[in-house]
Amino acid sequence: MALPPGWKREEVVRQSGLSAGKTDVYYFTPDGKKIRSKPQLARILGETFDLSAFDFRTGRTVYSACRKSKRQKGSSYDFARGVRHDASLVLPIRQTASIFKQPVTVVRNRTESKSKAELKHGIQEQPKQIFWEKRLQGLRACDSSEEVIPTMELPKQVQSVGPELSTENVLQSISAALHINTGPVVGQGATKQVIMKNPSINMDTQQPHIQQLMVSSDDIHRQEQRVQLARRRLQDLIQSLE
Repeated sequence: MALPPGWKREEVVRQSGLSAGKTDVYYFTPDGKKIRSKPQLARILGETFDLSAFDFRTGRTVYSACRKSKRQKGSSYDFARGVRHDASLVLPIRQTASIFKQPVTVVRNRTESKSKAELKHGIQEQPKQIFWEKRLQGLRACDSSEEVIPTMELPKQVQSVGPELSTENVLQSISAALHINTGPVVGQGATKQVIMKNPSINMDTQQPHIQQLMVSSDDIHRQEQRVQLARRRLQDLIQSLE
């Protein structure tokens, strides 16, 4: 065996499975440690032994594999040299481009110009799907007693804008706009005819799917009266229960 003194080689025949009958080769160090592969063997021996021409399967040195360019004709091969770059010993290296940012120098001819990297990796808003409310069709909300909550009715002045929108879809878009938007909720700025030509371009995703609506002071006054009436009815109901 081509390994240093004290090393042992063992062949084990597989007894079961699809590979039954094949043999596995193991090596044991002088202190009894089991070696299962050539890379592991190279790590154990380090640079004190050359394994570039060592056949792990047979345990012998293949002299034809020795690099003739590194020795002169007639001289013996020095196995005490460091470990060579054997293909079976080199760790796999990622061949694709690096995913980490590389330091570069940006040269601009004009101060107002922007590089391609700045246009691509600048601050970008997350795209919002148009008409996402349609995914909620057929779903009905229930109260704590599992009773289906009836659908609200839209005021006459609230007109939907968009292809095949139900009353539920419009209400869902209005409630989402009221909870998410930081600015005023006014509806779509474009007319219904313009929007229907190409909704994906003409729709404002930040506004609900309704035509632009102007709320007058009379509308606010009527709504205040409705709220006050509802509060009085609730107060009377609580007093009757007491």
